[in-house]
Amino acid sequence: MERGAPGVILKKNGLEAFFAASLAGTSLRQDVNRFVSAIARISPRARKPRLQWKIVKQENWEQSWKRFIKPRRVGKTFWVTPPWLEPPKFHSRSVITIEPGMAFGTGTHATTRGCLEFLEFVAEKLNGGNFTALDVGTGSGILAIALARLGAKAVHAIDDDPVAVEVARENLRANGVSRSVFLSGAKLRAIEGKFDVVVANLTAETIGDLGHDLAKKVATKRFLILSGILHQKAGDVTRRLAARFIVLKRKRSREWVTLLLRRK
Repeated sequence: MERGAPGVILKKNGLEAFFAASLAGTSLRQDVNRFVSAIARISPRARKPRLQWKIVKQENWEQSWKRFIKPRRVGKTFWVTPPWLEPPKFHSRSVITIEPGMAFGTGTHATTRGCLEFLEFVAEKLNGGNFTALDVGTGSGILAIALARLGAKAVHAIDDDPVAVEVARENLRANGVSRSVFLSGAKLRAIEGKFDVVVANLTAETIGDLGHDLAKKVATKRFLILSGILHQKAGDVTRRLAARFIVLKRKRSREWVTLLLRRK
């Protein structure tokens, strides 16, 4: 990126960097080769790097990315789909339509899927309805939509990103749950009352910063779902909450961990 790459994609066994054609000369290739070779020499786990260069044809990127977004089954209950595709005709799942825009949460990421699966579990424990919920950092609104579909009588969804709030508002409307979800850009501390379910798909660091306020929003013997946590940091999160919460379930998908906790 120091040499002008506008974007880098990390993959399982390597990465892809993109450069404008005007930059992709011999000097750039030599510099990149020198850099990755130096990393290989100082890292005991690195293999000898293998570099490949190719010209990427011009595409209509505004539309072509859509081919990578597919309808997905999530848990036992949901089918998550973008608005330009329809789920299979014969299925008994609840459909959540999400526009993949400038907000996190399309149902494809491991953290979102983990939260949705734990929300299903909690809704069953709460007899499938008549419970209250708080979605902290709602992003696209997918978890708030799921809570409304699972029977929550009232859902509060908050996000401090104005763009995310607008994206979530449109997704709530598209899924017909605007009336049962109270969406705002309010701070967590400004939300009054306690809830049967609190879900926060953030990061371990943000959860650490909000830990005290998150704990205060969970009613006694009710549930807190946390995700966006790298597995190396999951222990730190649970230790911080151990005085007030019991860990009921832990789900790991690759490097990500989702936690289901119950207030003591």
